[in-house]
Amino acid sequence: MASVSTVNERTEIMSAQRNDDSFATLWDELQWRGLVHVSTDAEALSELLEGEPFTYYCGFDPTAPSLHLGNLVQLLVLRRLQLKGHKPLGLVGGSTGLVGDPRPTAERTLNERTTVEAWVKRLQAQVSRFLSDEGDNAVRLVNNLDWTAPLSAIDFLREIGKHFRVGTMLKKDAVAARLNSDEGISYTEFSYQILQGFDFLELFRQYDCVLQSGGSDQWGNLTSGTDLIRKVEGKSAHAIGTPLITNSDGTKFGKSEGNAIWLDPEMCSPYAFYQFWLNQADADVIDRLKVFTFMSRAEIEDYARQVAEEPFKRAAQKRLALEVTTLVHGAAAAQGAIDASEALFGRGDLAALDETTLAAAVSALPTATGAAGAPVAQLMVDAGLVKSLGEARRAIAQGGVYVNNGSVDAEDRALETGDLLHGRFAVLRRGKKTLAGVVAGG
Repeated sequence: MASVSTVNERTEIMSAQRNDDSFATLWDELQWRGLVHVSTDAEALSELLEGEPFTYYCGFDPTAPSLHLGNLVQLLVLRRLQLKGHKPLGLVGGSTGLVGDPRPTAERTLNERTTVEAWVKRLQAQVSRFLSDEGDNAVRLVNNLDWTAPLSAIDFLREIGKHFRVGTMLKKDAVAARLNSDEGISYTEFSYQILQGFDFLELFRQYDCVLQSGGSDQWGNLTSGTDLIRKVEGKSAHAIGTPLITNSDGTKFGKSEGNAIWLDPEMCSPYAFYQFWLNQADADVIDRLKVFTFMSRAEIEDYARQVAEEPFKRAAQKRLALEVTTLVHGAAAAQGAIDASEALFGRGDLAALDETTLAAAVSALPTATGAAGAPVAQLMVDAGLVKSLGEARRAIAQGGVYVNNGSVDAEDRALETGDLLHGRFAVLRRGKKTLAGVVAGG
């Protein structure tokens, strides 16, 4: 349960969010932000978005205990439509999470039911944090296990399966990729698109839901729903596929050193999260501002100018990191990450950092294990700041070594008990920018 202060802060963040009225339509803004890669009838969608409030949804499968940056793209699309007055459904797939959508190369490991149930609750809590639960268009959370669990296999095949053609299913990109792989594809994962199509049909029936959003890699699954609604109900429904975001060098976005950037602070600390955004390349940062913030077109265009004229200031990256970290973790956590970044490089008080933030900052550095009495020169070698004791002593003699931003003025300086912040950590610095951590040990 979120604390009162957290709830108030989330309300304040949401109240500041706006769609940009410099665009003629919301559809124009979504396209400018690069949020539409593929869709059903674009003209009809533009009219739909400008018309009376309607219900729409996006699904999130509990295949992990947290959502990640790819999911954040969808959450922000949902929020932009909610700001327009439309009615979001946040579906967390208690049934589809037991199956898992097809991955490009290998079969998923099926998780235990109890695990999936726990993850459903965690993801529902995350989804609800990004969408307003107030007013006539408050978010409603739904679980597809509610309508699939009561249905027998025979009923499912008779009522839903009969509307799907195997030839069409085989042509879906995700299925085709697996068929051409060494692993092949099981019937379990092959059936995923039927389940997702069934979700859209049920939401259409229960809530008059007429739009689904998702990643463009899910396009086959998205259209399985629109096709099913057309065949069963004789009605039209829509889908929007957002682009898969990549870095300018072609690498996959949303990972840091091979690890996913999760929205759960226990899986990716606010400090690490902030640093990820701060390290975005000049070639990518403006696109990131468009997708992941509610900044206006005028603001973003001004940052584009700054990137072009004064890239060394990294103003756009700093604003991006602040905005997205505040959005996901709150203003206090964002400020804590900024304070830690400043303090690490001698522009703030390391001792003032809370233990969790300091631990996250140190974990991102090369580290050595040490205790009170350990020679600083040896710790520098152990942490990789220098290659030898001789090099360490020379660096100290030249006045370029610091412990917790305090200058080391003696070659035989040893770590003191007071140097261990929170009794556990110290930060070594050589020169202005080369850092390492010390973690207390025997």
